[in-house]
Amino acid sequence: MMIQAQNLHKSYGTLEVLKGVSISINKGEIVAIVGPSGAGKTTLLQIIGTLDKPTNVKGSSISINQADVLNLKAKELARFRNKHIGFIFQFHQLLPEFTALENVCIPAFIANRDKKEVEKRAKELLVFLGLENRVSHKPNELSGGEQQRVAVARALINDPLVIFADEPSGNLDTDSAEHLHQLFFRLRDEFGQTFVIVTHNQELANMADRKIEMVDGEIILNEN
Repeated sequence: MMIQAQNLHKSYGTLEVLKGVSISINKGEIVAIVGPSGAGKTTLLQIIGTLDKPTNVKGSSISINQADVLNLKAKELARFRNKHIGFIFQFHQLLPEFTALENVCIPAFIANRDKKEVEKRAKELLVFLGLENRVSHKPNELSGGEQQRVAVARALINDPLVIFADEPSGNLDTDSAEHLHQLFFRLRDEFGQTFVIVTHNQELANMADRKIEMVDGEIILNEN
């Protein structure tokens, strides 16, 4: 089991966003989390992705590849996240002053990996993603679909165990979104990553190995 989370609650003041959610995800699985806005999808993704913590830390548990992430200290958690987790967001989050290649390299530089080795791997990923002619371009010189593929390469640079994606095709046109969706499956087949994807895109959700539907802070459907 790649991810095992039990009894996750999250409240903001009196607003209860997650109501005791439990979820398990297998290695190499592509899982889509769907549901209406406000259902708690992104909150769940951020918590199992270690970007946030549940309200009831003592009454819940999260393991990723058998690591008990809720009990890691801040520096240990940051190292674990950098090494084992990749993130893809709706708005790319690329740094505008850096080229595509430099943006991809940043997580690996944070991990203190060898510069030449990192740049070589980053170029390989950009070529794999069809961006061999965009290596030295800055984000404002790239289309939305190209920016998102740079973000995918950045998420992959440290060979993470899991990729968490939050509405990854939300800002893309239909063709770019379709290409991105197909790309996730190619990446899983090529590199063996596990994908957890929050999406409103029904086409992507239906392509996934499993669809988890949330309503009002609870999982109401968990189907293959």
